[in-house]
Amino acid sequence: MTVTWEESGWERVAAGVGRCRLPVWDCTAGLVVGADGVLLIDAGSRLAEGVRLRTEAQALAGHRVTHLALTHPHFDHVLGAAAFAGAEVYGAVGLDAALEHGRGELRADAVRHGLDPRAAEEAVDALIRPRHLVSGEWTLDLGGGRQVLLANVGPGHTAHDLVVLVPGEPEVVFCGDLVEESGEPQAGPDAAPSHWPAALDRLLQLGGEDAAYVPGHGAVVDAAFVRAQREALAARFGVS
Repeated sequence: MTVTWEESGWERVAAGVGRCRLPVWDCTAGLVVGADGVLLIDAGSRLAEGVRLRTEAQALAGHRVTHLALTHPHFDHVLGAAAFAGAEVYGAVGLDAALEHGRGELRADAVRHGLDPRAAEEAVDALIRPRHLVSGEWTLDLGGGRQVLLANVGPGHTAHDLVVLVPGEPEVVFCGDLVEESGEPQAGPDAAPSHWPAALDRLLQLGGEDAAYVPGHGAVVDAAFVRAQREALAARFGVS
């Protein structure tokens, strides 16, 4: 039996499109429901969180998650992915290698940020890598006229940034951590600061002025917010 967005604790952003803010790290997970397919955007920080997302998504959509898009290779967005072993998994080109060869650092980063070491170990050991790698743009058909565009707009926050655009009224753009609302965007050792403003330029071109932009952390924002964050990043990193 399906439930409403409100009953589930998810935020409805547009018809058939919603997101939830996960506890502890305020990480966003997104959901797009089509007639034949269901896309989840990011999988949470541990296996238990992935299972929670799978259960809630199925209750909202009325059938299982068929597609999973991972916006970038940070623990709070990918370590629940093994809960979706039956889904088609998508990521930016190079994400598969980053997850395979960066398992030790992924585990260590999760523990540094407070994840229980046993939960981190379990999630990393079970981690599934994307089968479908996006180098430019990739259109998914979820049925019933619902098409979704996956776009590799990076590097920026990482070397493997993927965004998800959902046409409609309004158009919805899931930005991953290229955009953050609840704090200053985080630039770790795997960031590409000199390219980040250009990635946001591309994101704004794809989404346009009237889109709803869903950040990796924080509240839904508009194009003006994204543009202001782009200018702040350019000033912070000394690029145009």
